[in-house]
Amino acid sequence: QASINPNNTVFHARRLIGRKFHDPTVQADMKHWPFKITNDVGKPNILVEYKNETKLFTPEEISAMILIKMKKMAETYLGKKVTDAVITVPATFNDSQRQATKDAGVIAGFIILRIINEPIAASIAYGLDKRISSARNILVFDLGGGTFNVSVLKIEEGIFEVKSVAGNTHLGGEDFDNQMVAYFMQEFKCKHGKDLLQNKRAIQRLRTACESAK
Repeated sequence: QASINPNNTVFHARRLIGRKFHDPTVQADMKHWPFKITNDVGKPNILVEYKNETKLFTPEEISAMILIKMKKMAETYLGKKVTDAVITVPATFNDSQRQATKDAGVIAGFIILRIINEPIAASIAYGLDKRISSARNILVFDLGGGTFNVSVLKIEEGIFEVKSVAGNTHLGGEDFDNQMVAYFMQEFKCKHGKDLLQNKRAIQRLRTACESAK
């Protein structure tokens, strides 16, 4: 799908969620994406062509589609309906991004119990709240597909207290891919005298190869 139809292959909606169209971060990200982003009253919308029709989706709607898929998978595994959810976000997400993420969960049909930071979720997943008997300060290093977070947490009697947070919403696997793609595009241009910049299919094939090599 990605290499055959790059214009309609949408990814990394989380880098748009809760942001304005003219946000410098959004404008920089758009240069790496094969799909089109339009300005809808100051907010970024994703343009998709389907059955000769042009459709616009908000980042929240795209995120909701992923959550719906996850909801169905969970229901199949558990053998019962899933209605409640706790959604994780990067520790550096602002209020607008957190609310937009919550909105995506509601669109997906969830009752959102809470929005929590990913480093805390990672600590819970590793069972640190149960393994640590006395008060401890821990450092959580969270390098993901699109973000990097470092948090210092205090855990005492199963309660997490965030002492400090630092991170970068543009330091993750996707950013490594972008750097690799840019490097090999330049190498290809030097060796063969051809610029791949306008060939979206070729760039997507290169991106897929870089992801595999990474």
